[in-house]
Amino acid sequence: MEAKFFPYNNTLLRTRCSSKPHLMMKRKPDVIVAMHTRHHRSSSDESSLIHKDNWFDLLAINHLSRCVQDATGLRNSKSGYESLVEAATAASQKFDPIQQRQLVIQALHTTLPNFIFSFTKMLPPSKFTRQVFAAFTTLFFAWLIGPSQVRELEVNGKREKSVVYFKKCRFLEETNCIGMCTNLCKIPTQSFIKDSMGMPVTMVPNFDDMSCEMIFGQDPPLLIDDPALKQPCYKLCKAKKKHEMNNCLS
Repeated sequence: MEAKFFPYNNTLLRTRCSSKPHLMMKRKPDVIVAMHTRHHRSSSDESSLIHKDNWFDLLAINHLSRCVQDATGLRNSKSGYESLVEAATAASQKFDPIQQRQLVIQALHTTLPNFIFSFTKMLPPSKFTRQVFAAFTTLFFAWLIGPSQVRELEVNGKREKSVVYFKKCRFLEETNCIGMCTNLCKIPTQSFIKDSMGMPVTMVPNFDDMSCEMIFGQDPPLLIDDPALKQPCYKLCKAKKKHEMNNCLS
């Protein structure tokens, strides 16, 4: 790994969650931050997965993309997964990490009807419930993260199928940005599923091969202790390259 120094201008944004958020900007003096970079590993190292979105996939992708654009007020003219990635990239450029996470949670609330949240919260914490969440994720969210499979986990000496394994995360592969993975996917998804659906979940991304595991029934570590938040971004991070961002991690 190598250390690079970039001028960084810290901008504090205050937002209100609505379809047209109001922003207040306050500039602070320039500071210098050091940022480690990691070597890029994606399609050049391994063959990329080819995603063939069906009508349901495209409907879900475009809906989520519009929700993110509504929350940020930042529009784009693209369609399909490219539009979702563009909306997420714009959010990572304009908002700080905490605001990015809040924005995604707001958008995720619009992807499912309210009765789903009420129903899942009534389910008791059990092997059956955890396995239902794992199966549901595998069946209905391949459009967002990519193809997956359910794996077994030992809980209190017993085996249960409550882990979802994604061979290659579609979002991480398309963005090639660890900061966007943690702030726009991992952290808000963990919070959303636990707070809105009543199920603790830990997402464990592997930034070397771009795979990911969702472990249902397991609380994630504190942010200060989470290994995923201590990883430097890829050397060829697409967000930094396309939008000339100084630091995509903070």
